Amino acid sequence: MKRGKKYTNSAKLIDRAVQYDAAEAISLVKKSAVAKFDETVEAHIRLGVDGRHADQQVRGAVVLPHGTGKTVRVLVFAKGDKANEALAAGADFVGADDLIPKIQNENWFEFDVVVATPDMMGVVGRLGRVLGPKGLMPNPKAGTVTMDVTKAINDIKAGKIEYRLDKTNIIHVPLGKASFTEEQLKDNFQTLIGAVVKAKPSAAKGQYLRSVTLASTMGPGVKLNTAKLG
Repeated sequence: MKRGKKYTNSAKLIDRAVQYDAAEAISLVKKSAVAKFDETVEAHIRLGVDGRHADQQVRGAVVLPHGTGKTVRVLVFAKGDKANEALAAGADFVGADDLIPKIQNENWFEFDVVVATPDMMGVVGRLGRVLGPKGLMPNPKAGTVTMDVTKAINDIKAGKIEYRLDKTNIIHVPLGKASFTEEQLKDNFQTLIGAVVKAKPSAAKGQYLRSVTLASTMGPGVKLNTAKLG
């Protein structure tokens, strides 16, 4: 795969044979983020689990202390007082059954996170086939199925991110923007790693944190020394 000149120059900053500590890795990721836009810094965490087994699933949510730098659009499925509460808390979209055809037929996905009150899950379940593959299905473990819609919305707007294994047992999550300070990115990273380590399933055997890589949207990956992380 042919890489651009900027990428090639950025890659020269990083020694692929070295596993860096978090502070060094963050510094290198910031230096290698040279695109014309404010790149997102992402963490890619490979775990020593088998997500095909229910007792080895790793999933949850954590509020990053400095947020992600991204404006998150929240859709809430609620009725009556809870719908009013959601609007008052700053939800971008609120609705019930009326949203089903809009999402199903009009392919409307102008939202980033979906929250639902428990009584609405029967309705939301009908959207499982479209929301599920996009990782948008509300989930009690992630705090997105709840009666406390105000807290859910506030947490999401403050920088709450959801983490979950993909099919290859890797977690991919945003940590912030390249314009963040090294300290802000480090705080966010430590909070994320702390949550993932805490979520270790009791059925997991052997090394849990197999590999951790940080990268900006267009930049090369920087590998971390996992022995120092958990």
